[in-house]
Amino acid sequence: MSVHKSVFNISDWSKRQHCYDIGKKPIEIYVFIDPLCPECWGLEPIIRKLQIEYGQLFSLRHVVSGKLASLNIGKNKSFEQIAQAWEKTASRSGMSCDGDVWLEDPITSPHIVSIAIKAAELQGRKLAIHFLRKLQEYIFIKKKNISNIDVLTECAKSVGLDVDEFMHDITSSSASKGFQCDLKITTEMDVQETPSLVFFNQNIEEEGIKLSGVYPYEVYVQILDDMLKGLPEPSAPPSLEQFMSCFTLVATKEIEAVYNMNKSTVEREMKKLVLKQVVKKIPAKYGTFWKYTKKQSTE
Repeated sequence: MSVHKSVFNISDWSKRQHCYDIGKKPIEIYVFIDPLCPECWGLEPIIRKLQIEYGQLFSLRHVVSGKLASLNIGKNKSFEQIAQAWEKTASRSGMSCDGDVWLEDPITSPHIVSIAIKAAELQGRKLAIHFLRKLQEYIFIKKKNISNIDVLTECAKSVGLDVDEFMHDITSSSASKGFQCDLKITTEMDVQETPSLVFFNQNIEEEGIKLSGVYPYEVYVQILDDMLKGLPEPSAPPSLEQFMSCFTLVATKEIEAVYNMNKSTVEREMKKLVLKQVVKKIPAKYGTFWKYTKKQSTE
């Protein structure tokens, strides 16, 4: 597989951007996403594995590229065509996304979904990432219309957001300005598709690397290796039970990636946790998900 990556100098760009603020870790990765993009959903196993093995080396900044395909829904493609494209992506990526949502309860206001993510971010970047993940679960697995305000509120509540504050912020200028900032970054970096990842070194005089699309895990590791002039040994993953308690709902595909297991091995190991009443199996249109069900100790 050939890798198409762009290399550019970010020094002048970063000095102009009030949005740009690299963290204390040596690498910052900007992840350009569209909440309605099945390819972005398909990137989740790779992001999970990167965070576990090399998370001490980089921080993630999600950028909502809402000006892309999702904002043109219904203009250039029929809902039937979108549903078919989702089905093809799901069968290829192993991350189930049920295209029937476009036939049963289609998303007609994708703009509000992007604004909602920025409203969640006003309560903290980590909460916003959990909120984004919950939105993806609701639309791709549960076939919920995530542009519906009741569904957005349910997602906000489930990840621990202050719902009253969230509802206020979703109509505020702050969330709107946050979204405009993301659109500006998308334009400045000439991001044309989602997902795209842009890797920045702490030294802004060095070149950044942009990678558009989804590639094998090894490609992302190689970029980190090149930028840092070598990598430490990857961190070992936690036990499966710890992994499930942390992420709550995960796909078989994600477990395959993180633990280097094949599908049958994942099924066997997860059945052990089912018998222990730690998880339950959640069938999906494509593949399987597992939900953490063990009650937390109150002692």
